[in-house]
Amino acid sequence: MTSDRFAPAGSGSVPDVVGLARVVAQQRAEMDRLREQAATTVVVERAKGVVMGLAGCTADAAEEVLDQRAKAARRTLLEECWITLGELTPAPARDHGAAPRPPADTGAPASAVPSADGAPEPFVAPDDVADALSHLGRALVHVDTHQALAACLLDHLAPELDAESVMIYVRRSGGGLELAGHAGIDKGLAARWRHVPPFSGMAVVDALRAGEPRWLEDFSRDSSRYLLIGEPPERWQSRVWLPLRAGDGSDVCIGVLRGRPGAFTERDRTHLRGVVRLCAGRLRSFTSSTVPLHEAEADAVQSLFAALPVPALMLTPVTSSSGDVEDFRVDAATTQAADLLGVSAGDLTGRRLREIRPDLTDLPVWRGCLDTLAGGGPYESEPFAHQETVDGALELATYSVRVTRLEDALVVTWLRHASSDRQEQRLAELQRLGNIGWANWNLSRDEASWSAQVFAILDRDPADGPVRLDGLPELALPEDRPALRAAVEALLREGRPFDAPFRVRGGRGVRHLRLVAEVVADSHGTPFDVHGVVQDLTARRRAELALVESERAILTQHDVLQSERVLVARLQHALLPLPDKVVDLSGLRAEVAYLPAQAGIHVGGDWFSAVELPDGGALFVVGDVAGHGVDAVATMAQLRFTAKGMVSTGSSLTGALSRLNSLLLHSRDAHGTATMVIARYHPADRRLVWAQAGHPPPLLLRDGEATYLRRPRGMLLGATTAPYFEETEHRLEPGDRLLLFTDGLVERAPENIDVGLTRLADAAAAHPEDAPGSLGTLLDVMLVDERRDDVCVLDIRVPKEM
Repeated sequence: MTSDRFAPAGSGSVPDVVGLARVVAQQRAEMDRLREQAATTVVVERAKGVVMGLAGCTADAAEEVLDQRAKAARRTLLEECWITLGELTPAPARDHGAAPRPPADTGAPASAVPSADGAPEPFVAPDDVADALSHLGRALVHVDTHQALAACLLDHLAPELDAESVMIYVRRSGGGLELAGHAGIDKGLAARWRHVPPFSGMAVVDALRAGEPRWLEDFSRDSSRYLLIGEPPERWQSRVWLPLRAGDGSDVCIGVLRGRPGAFTERDRTHLRGVVRLCAGRLRSFTSSTVPLHEAEADAVQSLFAALPVPALMLTPVTSSSGDVEDFRVDAATTQAADLLGVSAGDLTGRRLREIRPDLTDLPVWRGCLDTLAGGGPYESEPFAHQETVDGALELATYSVRVTRLEDALVVTWLRHASSDRQEQRLAELQRLGNIGWANWNLSRDEASWSAQVFAILDRDPADGPVRLDGLPELALPEDRPALRAAVEALLREGRPFDAPFRVRGGRGVRHLRLVAEVVADSHGTPFDVHGVVQDLTARRRAELALVESERAILTQHDVLQSERVLVARLQHALLPLPDKVVDLSGLRAEVAYLPAQAGIHVGGDWFSAVELPDGGALFVVGDVAGHGVDAVATMAQLRFTAKGMVSTGSSLTGALSRLNSLLLHSRDAHGTATMVIARYHPADRRLVWAQAGHPPPLLLRDGEATYLRRPRGMLLGATTAPYFEETEHRLEPGDRLLLFTDGLVERAPENIDVGLTRLADAAAAHPEDAPGSLGTLLDVMLVDERRDDVCVLDIRVPKEM
């Protein structure tokens, strides 16, 4: 028999117990130190990652940058890391996919806190404030909720600034504010002030809108300006609301409330600015548009997601100051979802979705999340391919994403499609895109089965079931039933396959269909199964009919236009006969050329007139009526004969143009507008008097030099009721050559008409031939391409010897 021995409670046992307690205390202290070091390392590594991403440097270089900044600003490395994380704020006009701006580093030895307008507001923290901020930076490592942050700030600020309470508000998606954390106030007061609408008259709302602190240091004055928080508000005689922006764009406002009156000293303000700057980095890891789940609720959600056998995420929206959703925070994730996103489950929870997938905003699922959050119902993506590793080998799998709303959050799940599912889906897509469906009739069991697309094509309710093969012709229009019935009977009787078109009438009108069917026979040759395909050819049939009708209309229109062209050409030739040789008028030789357009089938309204007047002079006219066809030719005839008659009876050239303008304006038979150049030649003194109405001037060739006559003022005929015309005169010399022409001779699209006028002058100067028929040589040089307009030229020559 044995028994335990107990040392006597003498003096020798006390050192052993004390030593054991000392070892336990050391181990606990070491554990606390290791926890502190691990938490601090997480913050430092995140800040290093930010610097690496922005500067594109290595981890060692990033740590050196942070260390240099901390020394230059007389901060600890941990403080500098919190500030770096807090200043990771998106630029206002930046695209969703752009990288965030790096924190400003002025290199100044003193710290620089960004003010609301973006300008640096320099301050130098006293030594005691710097020590307090360093202590706060270490304390923030253990803060992971708004409530914990409020308690931490109150512990920090109570002895430093006589703070009695701290309140933290976050902006909700609707624009209102919600109390996310508080310390120093009771639950009843917190419940009454949990929600603050986005109305004016609240200091916290005013601070967030302005982006500047609101220092409430005179209670009587402040109570007249704002609705002050408190039951009663006199409990806090002075307070300050400090707005800050977390790196994800969520707006946060921290309130520090004091029971004593009086202003915040410059030291207090410097201290509070430093506090806000440190808190921005901490808030980045858990700030969102809604209050986070309570710890017990969060643990329950995580436990639920840990047990789910499918890839799934729970997302909370993160909003900007304007209320727009800028990102989503991952509140819970399954291991399968982490694998799909290429990260570990531990690294996924608490992170922003766009940090994990920067290209997310360019994908349809992003819009699906926004629509679902806005109440648009569940979203389901199109199937997509994803390469994954299965048993050490790469495999291509097909997934689709489904997004559903759960109160203010979203639940995202991935559905993996099996091979058979993919084939079924592809077959359904093929039938839908090709507007084609399959049908099967089992003759031995008298059963039929159709694909969903056949029911859609035949406009038949699937609840009514498929139709027997011999009953299918009854669905066709009466005139198509005999042919379809004969084809079905031949298939059943002789096993002859068929391809039969037929029509049906349904809710969408008459549809043109096609049925292709074949028989499967047993070993004795007896048909026992029929396979068929039904295709909707309505769109193609309508297109064919429309094409035939269009071709018929084109041919008819072409025949009409050709007939019109022949008619107009004959009419034009009757009204405007062309001389077949050079004409002598009043001592001048005149040659005429008229060339119709080659492009198009209409005849234009270009015309000329060259006649000898009763007084022995000569009248020369070249004109161009706008448009083509019968109307243009009729207007041309009116202008030609009217102008000749008026000048022959003694009317001046300008008077004739004015009357022709009135003719176009007031005559029902007149057509549009016209241009014209009209000239009268006096042989006694070789004087040429001429006027124009919106027409190119005549070209004069003298002694090998080509110049255009100075153009008198004149307006387009038919353009205005108050036209203005001038006439001018020019003396011709023996050997002169004068060209009157329409714009078809010089115009070439898309160049300016001045280029064509220069080309005509150069060509005329280069071909000064005087023999009859030389006009043709000039036309060959000028008209090298297809003519889009009619060309009319009047070539007038003054003999060298008169």
